[in-house]
Amino acid sequence: MKKILLLTLMVFLLSGLSFAQNTASVEKSFFSTDQVHSLHLKFNQQDWPYLLDSLRIQGDGYLLANLEIDGALYENVGVRYRGSKSFRTGSKRNAFNIKLNYINKNQNHQGHKKIKLSNALRDPSLLREVMGYEIASNYLPTPKAGYTNLTINKENYGLFIAIEPVDKVFLTKHYGEAEGSLFKAASELPDKMSKNCKNKIYAALEYEKDISCYMGNFEINSEAGWDDLIELTDILNNRPEDIEKVLNVDRTLWMLAFNNAIANLSSYTGQNSQNFYLYKDQYGQFNPIVWDLNLAFGSFKNTGMGSDLDLKGLQMMDPLLHMDDPTKPLISQLLKKEEYKKIYLDHIRTIIYDHFVNNEYETRAQELQTMIRPAFNNDPNKFYTTAEFDGSLTQTTGKRSKIPGLVELMSNRARFLKKHPELAIFPPEIDEVKLIKREKFSTREIKEFQFVVTVKNRANRVKLFYRPNPESPYKSVYLADDGKHNDEAAGDKIFGITVAPADGQYTLEYYFQTENAKASGFYPRNYMYEPGTTSLKELNK
Repeated sequence: MKKILLLTLMVFLLSGLSFAQNTASVEKSFFSTDQVHSLHLKFNQQDWPYLLDSLRIQGDGYLLANLEIDGALYENVGVRYRGSKSFRTGSKRNAFNIKLNYINKNQNHQGHKKIKLSNALRDPSLLREVMGYEIASNYLPTPKAGYTNLTINKENYGLFIAIEPVDKVFLTKHYGEAEGSLFKAASELPDKMSKNCKNKIYAALEYEKDISCYMGNFEINSEAGWDDLIELTDILNNRPEDIEKVLNVDRTLWMLAFNNAIANLSSYTGQNSQNFYLYKDQYGQFNPIVWDLNLAFGSFKNTGMGSDLDLKGLQMMDPLLHMDDPTKPLISQLLKKEEYKKIYLDHIRTIIYDHFVNNEYETRAQELQTMIRPAFNNDPNKFYTTAEFDGSLTQTTGKRSKIPGLVELMSNRARFLKKHPELAIFPPEIDEVKLIKREKFSTREIKEFQFVVTVKNRANRVKLFYRPNPESPYKSVYLADDGKHNDEAAGDKIFGITVAPADGQYTLEYYFQTENAKASGFYPRNYMYEPGTTSLKELNK
């Protein structure tokens, strides 16, 4: 009996240890930013640098290697160089694309089958990508990014940025499936475009009748979808009143607000309309996904309108840039609608107050640089000196490239945006939200969701967005202030609405949009990830 008890205890302890290790493994994501992770590549070929150069120039294949990630070994992964502008033959600072499932289709690390390593081109701070993705992830589905030290065949290659790829794993995590059309905005135009195509529109989403014009400006990452992309551009340019049928407008406005707020011009907002993905979800809407942020925070300076901006121009860049530019229809067509314009401006306001007005970004920047400093100092192939790294927050780096310091740029930009006439007026706020519940001792069951909302700051309109579960798209309806919807007296700024659930749908997720003549706002503020929730069961307690 004692042996049985002892054996049981040992199994229990080992199970607990295994559970703790698995939990730690899950919590310590490879893209976590609380440490510098480690990657070790081992090629069997001695001439692997030449082979990788050749593959990058002449082919699309991968070179086999064994890979160790934070101590976990993976055999026969595929490796190739990535990037176009940063690639140099013979360089020890080229960016990498690593495919864990190149041979073994089920091989993955913490669910990730691919890893992309960025060399942080034109970023002496090594912060732009990590902080950019962190900020964007507060508002829309965004890849993760962290730091890793790379060694190849036991030689230290230095500090890189590891970036989560936009693939089926990413899409399933954020959209519940991965079967829709997926496009990536091309970073370069082909040498020869059809004479029927508009000149240098890049991936700006102008409407083209010739499908080859889209093929020159977008890379398709799904089996099909060109007709979907043409439909999107047709509606955006010619029937913008129907745009919500084919585009997740709110997430698009978040992306555009993010690009403008942090002066991310190597994006749709800049000269080349690049570095973003478009994914068509199961509900027929395209969703934008930000990408390639190493040139964010003013490292790339051209808006597509004239010469590069200087530091002052970046600090004072118009929040309504391209509003009247027909060659940027994703901005100009959306912002023509006053409601969308107010939402876009509120998103900019939210971003700068969440991260920059309070100087939270500076604290975060210092924290990250302190963590990566030892790895940076030991990097034999780094692009920048330790002095340039140390001054990268407060000083401009380079006489030609003139890369602004993050704090140097964003402290003044935040002040400029805070005082800008389009952003200085705050939106109306919701003071109280009530859901009508069953009265105590009453036998009358609540069968509908009845909202009563009290507002302040002169709200003219209140809109409810609601859905039965997180997998469904939101529907919307305006609340009434007419004294006929449980809202007391007409015109008293107390609004009401009743939502009847569909058969079998007894729960509700919701948020509100408030609006007056000058501004628009949302409640709760983090409605993207934490909407309000309720159920008929809860209302009938």
